[in-house]
Amino acid sequence: MCLSAGRLAVMTEDSTADPYLWLEDVTGDEALDWVRARNAETVAELTGGERFEQTRAKLLEVLDADDRIPYPRRRGEYLYNFWQDAAHPRGVWRRTTLAEYRSASPDWDVLLDVDALAEREGENWVWNSATMLRPDYHLALVELSRGGADATVVREFDVRTREFVTDGFTLPEAKTRVGWIDADTVYVGTDFGDGSLTSSGYARVAKRWRRGTPLAEAEMVFEGKPEDVAVYAYHDSTPGFERDFVGRFPDFFTSEEYLRTAGGDLVRIEVPDDASTDIHREWLLVTLRSDWTVDGTTHRAGSLLATRFDDFMAGGRDLTPLFVPDEHTSLSGQAWTRNHLILVELSDVKTRLEVLTHGPDGWARAPLSGAPEVGSANVIDTDPDNSDEYLLNVSGYLQPATLLRGEVGGELETLKQAPAFFDAEGLTVEQHFATSDDGTRVPYFVVAGPDTSGPTLLYGYGGFEVSLTPGYSGGLGRGWLTHGGTYVVANIRGGGEYGPEWHRAALRENRPRAYEDFAAVARDLVARGITTPARLGMQGGSNGGLLAGVMLTRYPELFGAVVSQVPLLDLSRYHLLLAGASWMAEWGDPDDPADWAYLKTYSPYHNVHSGTKYPPVFFVTSTRDDRVHPGHARKMAARMIEQGHRPHYYENIEGGHGAAADNSQRAFMSAIVYEFLLSTLGEA
Repeated sequence: MCLSAGRLAVMTEDSTADPYLWLEDVTGDEALDWVRARNAETVAELTGGERFEQTRAKLLEVLDADDRIPYPRRRGEYLYNFWQDAAHPRGVWRRTTLAEYRSASPDWDVLLDVDALAEREGENWVWNSATMLRPDYHLALVELSRGGADATVVREFDVRTREFVTDGFTLPEAKTRVGWIDADTVYVGTDFGDGSLTSSGYARVAKRWRRGTPLAEAEMVFEGKPEDVAVYAYHDSTPGFERDFVGRFPDFFTSEEYLRTAGGDLVRIEVPDDASTDIHREWLLVTLRSDWTVDGTTHRAGSLLATRFDDFMAGGRDLTPLFVPDEHTSLSGQAWTRNHLILVELSDVKTRLEVLTHGPDGWARAPLSGAPEVGSANVIDTDPDNSDEYLLNVSGYLQPATLLRGEVGGELETLKQAPAFFDAEGLTVEQHFATSDDGTRVPYFVVAGPDTSGPTLLYGYGGFEVSLTPGYSGGLGRGWLTHGGTYVVANIRGGGEYGPEWHRAALRENRPRAYEDFAAVARDLVARGITTPARLGMQGGSNGGLLAGVMLTRYPELFGAVVSQVPLLDLSRYHLLLAGASWMAEWGDPDDPADWAYLKTYSPYHNVHSGTKYPPVFFVTSTRDDRVHPGHARKMAARMIEQGHRPHYYENIEGGHGAAADNSQRAFMSAIVYEFLLSTLGEA
């Protein structure tokens, strides 16, 4: 369907018809002609100079560097890795042994060359994932997308023959969820035809599909509601604990999960709707997003509780708190090994690691070494079926990543050390706290040299309980810090840095608190003498792109430049576009007058005006982004142009929600953003 001005319009309370709906036609000729014209203007203005080309080349060196850490995932006896470089821009899926991985130049066994596949089949394939069949890991369900979209094609792959299985499990392009039950059976949720998808575009039904039978004959095992976000089904093949589960997500933060018995009956796991569960062997873990009172005891939001799964399903409620938050700490994540549970905690946004072990006297805890003083540590893989091995990635803003391997109770071994891509001499990292409008202390990190008279870039996200923790970026170092720039990350409400209450504080009608927090950090930077409004830029992507749009329209006096990447900007229609309906629990329902009453007060598309002076702004998006519709950025730029403003705009034709499909595109996209910021704010 072609959407064009005058042919289709939307009306919202206190608004006029939207003249730019035709730009929501993602691949329509008229819309793409507009995109190409804007791209040409931006490329001509920002990419002609020597600095841009040098930055692009330096960023590509980082992305293609042979001495990057090839992060592995253990599957049985092998370590698997997906790798992209100059010789393999689309990438190769490969594996090696631990003994080989320890060497300086491991001998990798290439299983699938995506570049060769794309050339052979004449498709723009981008790697997504591979789900392998336990315990032998001989078969894999490989997911490939066209151009980097969320929607994927699924094809069964035989690791032994390095070939796709003839007449194997194959699914056409869709936002599919698929997983193994056994070698001849899978659970699948996909586009089965009319009525099989939710309003968010994800699977509404889950089916059990047997090898050699048509997909249309797959057995229905679970069905959700049209307004749900999605449904799911999965099989736990842990020996001695084989179980099947199904469930639905009524919204982004709530779920209903059921044990599916051998007879097909569904038994609800009776935890709060907004809690999440983790089932490992005999254990059930429950992570709370809100307070939960059980047998007279109230467990605080953000707590992690443990109980035996079978006892709980039989009605027992003997819950042991394994983690309880306080005003400074939150649980960032957990990972099981065969016999232990590793907790990753944040204390004022700094990582702390603990290991918990169950014994005759209950749960015992001990610190786990490896967390840096100012930085982050993340468990990237464990082998819960077979061992107590764990892989730990450690980095900081000025500390290149180190990949550590340990076994609980043993020593840590350095497997790989990433190179330093920029000179950090004289640079420091400091944490400060700004005071928001309601008195809340908001932490932020500053990466700077002794002279902060150069430009400052402030980054933020503030949504979906996502935490921004310190991490090394060679691209940031080369593209920004080496030009005398100061880099700042704001840990505003809406994120998860202080657990679910930090997130809930900026949910729905309270969303402006996140924007007030970010503005407070901007003001605090000026008050400390770190920067000035004219030399302060800000950047955000996705939900952070909405943050950037609000900063542009509500706080234009605080910034000298704004970068809004793959953004949501039209809050009257976001729920009608692609996956937008799945996010209504975060922002609200524009069709509900009560929700629209507050959404319209900060929706950037509805709050940009002629006659107002805005800082230079750069909108960046992707045609192939099938998560956040490119129409948001297109329409915002078009409206600003109509009003007499001069926004910069660039839309990559490929790339999905990440806005780039390969390293060359990633380098270009990052370099053009840095060039915009440096040319607008000036170098040191």
